[in-house]
Amino acid sequence: MQTVLVIDDDAALRDTIGLMLENEGYRPALADNGKSGYKQALTLKPDLMLVDLRMPGLSGIEVCKQIRAAGLKTPLIVLSAIGEEMDKVLLLEIGADDYVVKPFGTRELLARIRALLRRSSPEENKVLNFSDVEVDLTRRHVARAGEELKLTRAEYNLLTYFLQNPDRALTRDMILNSVWGYESFPNTRTVDAHVVRLRQKLEPDVNSPQHFLTVHGVGYRFLP
Repeated sequence: MQTVLVIDDDAALRDTIGLMLENEGYRPALADNGKSGYKQALTLKPDLMLVDLRMPGLSGIEVCKQIRAAGLKTPLIVLSAIGEEMDKVLLLEIGADDYVVKPFGTRELLARIRALLRRSSPEENKVLNFSDVEVDLTRRHVARAGEELKLTRAEYNLLTYFLQNPDRALTRDMILNSVWGYESFPNTRTVDAHVVRLRQKLEPDVNSPQHFLTVHGVGYRFLP
């Protein structure tokens, strides 16, 4: 599970982001000021950080600069207010990778988080296995018992989402948001149809699934 550190002095916004991250399968860590946030960054070494640009005491700008000065390559997204000058030059100067302007929608923020984590995550360099299935995340290659399988883009993305969230009850909405993204909203039946296809291609017995399990009233759970 990937850890996202949120540094923001706005308690309501901080808690809202924390809950959103938890619901999407991330592990949130929260800090209410720059100094404590910087200390948490050094201790936790999170996978990504959200930093409010303007905070009393140690500002978000200084937090970002100190993070980079400490040698951490953690992806940074800064949260800026409407009217604040935020251009690529300033982003480079403070070591940030992206920014989101307040007030922002959770869909936009999640899309930025996912995109940045995909570009930077070491998970992309792993080969994952379950049963007789091997998934090479670097090559986007799936094989079963040594034989390459042909998966559609959506099937592959759904499979990797399950692999990255093992033994966790996932709602259909969570799966839609994470696999298909916020730009398109297929019917939740789309999820069911794609799970059926994964079962047909990857389960030892389609009629008695061992890995892609239905959680009645919720959605699905993947058991490696």
